[in-house]
Amino acid sequence: MDEAQKSRLFELADLIAAVGRQIHASKEGMTTESWTALDIAVMRYIDRNPGTSARAAADATQQISSNFSRALRGLERKGFVHRETDQEDARRVRLYPTARAQENLRRLHDLWSDLLDGVVSDQDEVDATIATLRRMEAGLAEKARKWRDSPEPAPRKA
Repeated sequence: MDEAQKSRLFELADLIAAVGRQIHASKEGMTTESWTALDIAVMRYIDRNPGTSARAAADATQQISSNFSRALRGLERKGFVHRETDQEDARRVRLYPTARAQENLRRLHDLWSDLLDGVVSDQDEVDATIATLRRMEAGLAEKARKWRDSPEPAPRKA
């Protein structure tokens, strides 16, 4: 990769992080609970994959089991996640968002939709951005999975 491409990719990552910070900050005051980045990642995965196992959610959020378990217990204490025994295998537990979590998600949906309304108004641009970000998320998850499963050490984090 040449220097020009490195610069473009850095700017892309920097802008994504900056937009993410602004979106994240917009929810301050919406709730009295504090949310860590890990809480958000875990809740996002469970919202999108109700009935998931803890192991699948930990893998998807790229967390070691102890960190994931701590976040999951916190979300349960806050009333956002509940566990149910698997109908087919009583040794397994499934994770589900609660009604409180669904209400929180609905409020975020309204808040973030209002926040972005008018910032990007061209529907084709919105659709293209969503498609690009989904592709990036999937590609980054795949890259992380390969690094995790590889006998070679992963690149160092900055």
